[in-house]
Amino acid sequence: MFQAIIFDLDGTLIDSRAAILDAFGKALAEKGIEPRIALSAVRIGPPLAETLRELSGSSDESLLDSLAEHFKAHYDSTGYRASEVFAGIAELLEALAASGAHCFLATNKRIAPTRLILQHLQWEQYFAGVYALDRETPRLPDKSAMLARLLTDQVLDAQYSIYVGDTPEDEAAARANGLRFAAVTWGYGEFRNADTRRFRTAPELLAFLTCPGDAG
Repeated sequence: MFQAIIFDLDGTLIDSRAAILDAFGKALAEKGIEPRIALSAVRIGPPLAETLRELSGSSDESLLDSLAEHFKAHYDSTGYRASEVFAGIAELLEALAASGAHCFLATNKRIAPTRLILQHLQWEQYFAGVYALDRETPRLPDKSAMLARLLTDQVLDAQYSIYVGDTPEDEAAARANGLRFAAVTWGYGEFRNADTRRFRTAPELLAFLTCPGDAG
């Protein structure tokens, strides 16, 4: 078994797309801004500021800060509760806990709604550590740096640990840190690298993560 199993959140464990897009739409409407791209075309996963810049077409930091506050007000109050758990994920986390696996969470989502979601789903007991870009001061620049911090903090050997995610960006961050990577195909990304190890169902992923010979 792996020394540590690190999970992405959005697109990997939960489907938060509808709730996030609704909060973006409300934030833009409150400022009287028409989105520059269709909300349906928004990628889920990049940091909040990056997506707001793309949606608004603005680089005005004061406007972007205001949009971010409106987004947070909607999403952090009630929106986060609309996130749906992907099929088989609750059972996967329960089985990993029963097996004694050491699981962590590393997400681009802000730490406040991340903790709210874990509390709402009663998942807090499944993760030995929860990492987000804004968990640290100063804020971490990207997911690669976040994984590096996690590995250092938890004294983990990357060679015997794995990151589970749903986008090529997740895979790149894992590879940059010497981590193995498992791609789930039910999320928001599309993997074109033939060498990427893909999993189409949660039971298939669980079988791999708990196979004694796969961590070596």
